[in-house]
Amino acid sequence: MNDTSSLKRILGFRPLLAVAVGLVVSQGVMLVMLQGAGLAGYGFLVPLGIGYVLALSYAFSFSELALMFPRAGTLSTYTEVAIGHFPAILAVFAGYVVVAMFALSAELVLIDLVLAELFPGLLPPMVSALAIIAFFTAMNIRGVDVFAKLQSALAFIMVLALLAVSLMAIFAAGVPRMPSPNLLAESNPMGWGVLALTALAIWGFVGAEFVCPLVEETKEPERNTPRSMIAGITIILVVYALFCVGALAHIPREALAGSPLPHLTYFKAVLGEEGLILLAIAAFTATCSTVNTSLAAVPRMIYGMAKNGQTFEVLGALHPTYKTPWAAILFVAIATAVPMLFLSSDPDAILVLLTGASVSWLIAYIIAHIDVIVLRMRMPHAARPFRTPFYPLPQLFGIIGMGVGIFYAAPSPELEGKILSSAGVVLLIGCLISAVWVRFVMGKGLFAPEPAEVVLGD
Repeated sequence: MNDTSSLKRILGFRPLLAVAVGLVVSQGVMLVMLQGAGLAGYGFLVPLGIGYVLALSYAFSFSELALMFPRAGTLSTYTEVAIGHFPAILAVFAGYVVVAMFALSAELVLIDLVLAELFPGLLPPMVSALAIIAFFTAMNIRGVDVFAKLQSALAFIMVLALLAVSLMAIFAAGVPRMPSPNLLAESNPMGWGVLALTALAIWGFVGAEFVCPLVEETKEPERNTPRSMIAGITIILVVYALFCVGALAHIPREALAGSPLPHLTYFKAVLGEEGLILLAIAAFTATCSTVNTSLAAVPRMIYGMAKNGQTFEVLGALHPTYKTPWAAILFVAIATAVPMLFLSSDPDAILVLLTGASVSWLIAYIIAHIDVIVLRMRMPHAARPFRTPFYPLPQLFGIIGMGVGIFYAAPSPELEGKILSSAGVVLLIGCLISAVWVRFVMGKGLFAPEPAEVVLGD
């Protein structure tokens, strides 16, 4: 029986909502959203809406799975029961460990670039990024209650800053504006083009499922887990739709699509030099929120895997005082910091890293959808506190949509080779490690499902 009883159940709806919003509203996503607006104009709202529906599909799947198997291991736990240990380990490695290595590293390099642009010479390169990792690593080891208070404050400040600049851009008088657009002429993601832009828009909605690894520390999880994900995704849709509309009212599309820091251009165009202070607040809180959420959720996935024998036992250690998975938290912090140091001299790699991370993440979502379908067939009478509405349509739509997102992941042809090679090599390594671990360390078949009774400790 898994010994997870030491985790404290103290998280309610608001901190979970802050988690669902906090990972997604990041600097990297701001760049991707503004790039999409630059490419398609107001027509980017169409793929943004499709991305929202795809996000609801994964929220439904994760809600159903998380409440069937309320364990910190999340996707690894669901998948080992559905289709075996090999895809279970690969799903967490691809969808979360790789994303922490790629996306968090890119996010921290980005905050270093923004702060260097706003406050030249204030700090040596990478000092601010390393300080952020060190601080939130310590706070997450200190306890989930500390994490929750920090996350709620960060998410509130971050969303408020983005809404403030967006509403000022849309409604404020006296601010120079672009000519009123002809929406039919400006909106041009038609035909197959909408699929490529939808792949871009999906990146704006990934990560709300990070509430699921906290299920053992959640009060009333049957109610709060699905509600927080759905509400978080909806808030994200509203925030980014307004963000893009405000940007298009003031900045030429070519400038949005071509600028390395379009959010800096946006804030300066709307608020002048004073807007750079608000940008610094928004950028800093977005990065801190992303790092804080990742250091709370991903280590708990690894902790659950360690308890299931899917990784090294030491990663399942709890802090003797704070009852947090300290070893897994340190592992994720180090996995984030190491690639970031190599990237400090190559800021152009940020887009490649973010897109490579999205490819890995979408693979994990496809596995989650498959888990739901397989478990509905294999365990039709199992208790499901949350059942996917209109099953299996959300799962089928999600699998097809995520597959299209992977196919159209590269934002430009010249980056396609770099993205596919970086993501492909890392995923190949993940496959090899997962196969060797399952076959020779665990002594199990690669695709042999684990009985649900074993996972739940019954």
